[in-house]
Amino acid sequence: MNFFTELFSSVFDRRYRKARSNEEDNRTVKAMCQDLLTRHGEVSGGALARNILDRYDQMSSDEKRELFEFMTHGLEVVTDEVITALTEYQKQPSKQTYKAFASACEPRRQELIRRFNQVPGATPKLVKMREDLLKATKEDASLGILDVDFNHLFTSWFNRGFLVLRPINWDSPASILEKIIAYEAVHAIDSWDDLRQRLKPSDRRCYGFFHPSMADDPLIFVEVALTKGTASSIQSLLTTDREIIEADEADTAVFYSISNCQPGLAGISFGNFLIKQVAANLARDLDNLNTFVTLSPIPGLAKWANSAGMGSLGKGKDQALAAYYLLNAKRPDGKPLDPVTRFHLGNGAMIQAVHADADVSSNGLKQSNGAMVNYLYDLTQVSKNHEQFVTEQKVVASDAVHALSASIATRKKGE
Repeated sequence: MNFFTELFSSVFDRRYRKARSNEEDNRTVKAMCQDLLTRHGEVSGGALARNILDRYDQMSSDEKRELFEFMTHGLEVVTDEVITALTEYQKQPSKQTYKAFASACEPRRQELIRRFNQVPGATPKLVKMREDLLKATKEDASLGILDVDFNHLFTSWFNRGFLVLRPINWDSPASILEKIIAYEAVHAIDSWDDLRQRLKPSDRRCYGFFHPSMADDPLIFVEVALTKGTASSIQSLLTTDREIIEADEADTAVFYSISNCQPGLAGISFGNFLIKQVAANLARDLDNLNTFVTLSPIPGLAKWANSAGMGSLGKGKDQALAAYYLLNAKRPDGKPLDPVTRFHLGNGAMIQAVHADADVSSNGLKQSNGAMVNYLYDLTQVSKNHEQFVTEQKVVASDAVHALSASIATRKKGE
């Protein structure tokens, strides 16, 4: 039944668009948006929404900003209506008065975005629209009001219940593999041969979260190396000269790269679900695995060292200084300054070890003089660690990391 409903809807949609194309081409996008908000017919509304999204694809940056300004300021909540509805609800709480209050509190732009999304294939267009909005917000902070609504809707549309975890391997469709190359944000993939080395061997895994509305475009993906023991450098994982082992010979899963793929979904958290889900799946499928650990960059270390008067990083110093930075450098709100640290500790991981000369690429040397860190995911402790981090802002770390940090603290006292 759903198939025939969609079929007839598609036929009427095409006929309606053709019949109205000349009229709608002569109207402003603002007028079309106002019209869309007043329509109740699914077919006519869907055709109009599609026309607006098609027009949006052709807009210049200035035209897009003008639309964002209209959505922000022209489709705002009416505060007098909110106050009136709240007063009525306070006087007589009921389903009706609460519904009226909730309706008054919702800006019309949220309903406009919902109506856009009724069009098949609209979701990735709206993700791209938010990407454009985030860029525009950097120049006009008032547009951040509109982003609150996008974020609110996307948090619901892209919640964990809608996400599908899929393995990505050398046999995956070429369209997906091309996107893995393009989206890799931590350790660049230089060629198809490089990609094959990360996906095809028996000791390599890759998993991504996909959304039904963007089935061929990953939202986020993680690359995993199955190893004997914990890796201490990215060079050892990515070299073509390494010894390939069978999956059942490995005792450790190393999460060495996690990449968000959609700038328009910034702030919508997927990674915390992804790593723990992949770890659980690997533990289920490979009972020889007993350690789940990352090999992560320390992106803010060099910048912090310079701004904090710690001097430039040097050989033999960067490892201890990295430990001190991870444990002690904090934001005004008391959370770790390093964004990768906040991410993994928020997931319930602990800081296990810090390694010098772990990433000797130009980027690795620039951001941390090559230092990297292992975050350990002990599946029996992640819930406890997460709660301690969220409620007490406690940074859980191994004794070895604390000892390295203490050596810097002692040195600072002697200066």
